[in-house]
Amino acid sequence: MIELAEPAVAAVATASPDLVATGSMAFSALGLAPKLEQAVADQGYTLMTPIQAKAIPIVLAGRDVMGAAQTGTGKTAAFSLPLLHKMLRYENASMSPARHPVRALVLTPTRELADQVASNIRAYAQHSLLRVAVVFGGIDMKPQTAQLKAGVEVLIATPGRLLDHIEAKNCVLNQVEYVVLDEADRMLDIGFLPDLQRILSYLPGQRQTLLFSATFSPDIRKLAQSYLRDPELVEVARPNATATNVEQRFYSVAVDDKRRALCAILRQRGLTQALVFVNSKLGCARLARSLERDGLRTTALHGDKSQDERLKALDAFKRGEVDVMVATDVAARGLDIADLPVVFNFDVPYNAEDYVHRIGRTGRAGASGLAVTLASRDDTRLVTDIEKLIKRKIEVEPLELDEERPQRFDRPHRFRDGGKADDRGESGGAVSLPERSARTEARTTGAAHDPFFDRPYEPSSATGKPAWESGATVPVRRGLSPNIKPKKRVAALFSNKIVENEIT
Repeated sequence: MIELAEPAVAAVATASPDLVATGSMAFSALGLAPKLEQAVADQGYTLMTPIQAKAIPIVLAGRDVMGAAQTGTGKTAAFSLPLLHKMLRYENASMSPARHPVRALVLTPTRELADQVASNIRAYAQHSLLRVAVVFGGIDMKPQTAQLKAGVEVLIATPGRLLDHIEAKNCVLNQVEYVVLDEADRMLDIGFLPDLQRILSYLPGQRQTLLFSATFSPDIRKLAQSYLRDPELVEVARPNATATNVEQRFYSVAVDDKRRALCAILRQRGLTQALVFVNSKLGCARLARSLERDGLRTTALHGDKSQDERLKALDAFKRGEVDVMVATDVAARGLDIADLPVVFNFDVPYNAEDYVHRIGRTGRAGASGLAVTLASRDDTRLVTDIEKLIKRKIEVEPLELDEERPQRFDRPHRFRDGGKADDRGESGGAVSLPERSARTEARTTGAAHDPFFDRPYEPSSATGKPAWESGATVPVRRGLSPNIKPKKRVAALFSNKIVENEIT
């Protein structure tokens, strides 16, 4: 395939370094197959980003690549377009699974990222006969098994579920020619290194391996030395750097005031949508419920939710049906949410590299964005770690909160399944907050009253002394000791007649 790469290599070699660095080169200069050029045009792409302009010709030339670029710069197209171009020689219309073995394997750390990468690659391969499939955990294996046994050329997977399919002999990877490790640092952070080593042991030794990530740690470089052959390092920005088009603000806020601060910033800046990151699954669910009570349409995304719930929550947020999505770091890597105006770090991340990925959800594809971090006194060390990583002095600003209690947002309230029926309209739709408050007041003021209980307390008119003050003694039967309790007549359960039992 070297001859197919020559036009692209020549185009980049003769292009001005400034054009490559700024991403001003057109996709037409790469000499891609017409089917791929048509797909690129359908997506509205005209000019390449810097990572695409540098990486695509190298991948076409057959070299292994270590790609370091800020998140949101188009890494998916940087590795998928050249691989699809090289695999077009294998496309065929045969129905035989043997004619469609797995040629390219893309590994991602999270299910949401796997689903997103698969959607992008399907869009790029829509005019070809190449088959694309994605497998990840949290859902039934049977549909995935049927798709794998029918044959696919491009397989996107999370490591755990792919190993399940390998052990079940649902897929064979002995003809894989191209391997992509996307967001490799995250896979190492969550303990996927043993799984990666097992998967790579099933692959042929002669293959092209691509590694892409926004941050490069020493572990990532060690992994590259083990599994990449003489890789070409592609960097379009300083490693571990944040995007320059994202405004980063740090506010000093007490832990108990963080929710009030979040609502105040949303109200002051007139923000219509926000992604809020927290460090724990329990904190994620609690904050989502609290913001829901504040009148915001809120959803939660964390690892304890089923995969179907996670996909539905993410889809609703992307469509704008939800104002705020509270999420753990499962949403911090690679997710592409168009025109997201702001990202909140409600909790400062424990790992400084996660900060780079979190704020990378905004300001994507050259757009501007805002990243707000709410830091308490206990977060001083974590903020210092972020400073060391991004090599930038962070100014933590004080934030004054005027209201004693956060004001409710005047927006329609969305109820989840299981909400109260009287909080919905006649058609079952959501009821606005003023209307719901009026209904609650009507229910409380319109209740029936009992005149006896409404009367004020009146003391008794009796003048006699209370029994405990009268000094009266209990009469004792003659002939019995005062220490012996008298017998009392009670009804026996086993007979209709009255018998005498001693009450003890």
